[in-house]
Amino acid sequence: MSSQEEILSDGRFSCVARDPRFWEMPEKERKVKIDKRFRAMFHDKKFKLRYTVDKRGRPVNYTSTENLRKFYALSESDSDLSGSDSQELRVKKKKKKKAKGKGEADS
Repeated sequence: MSSQEEILSDGRFSCVARDPRFWEMPEKERKVKIDKRFRAMFHDKKFKLRYTVDKRGRPVNYTSTENLRKFYALSESDSDLSGSDSQELRVKKKKKKKAKGKGEADS
């Protein structure tokens, strides 16, 4: 069997090494960028399916959310926003709990 270097040094296949159509896609360009409107699909139960067999009948143990994470990524600007949004939501929830606790104690 020939090694990869020998194949690329062959004159018939030398254009493959220089042609950008045959280059591997960079890691950060492989995934489709999704904005914050669709970030719920990573943690919402409506999007989660549990597979027991693959399309050929072999047993598997993974969920559809793993596939979503494999093919989709939050856009960088939205992932920064999502971190600040989640902090804001936590603060709002704490305020609501405190307000509920005071309201219940009064009645």
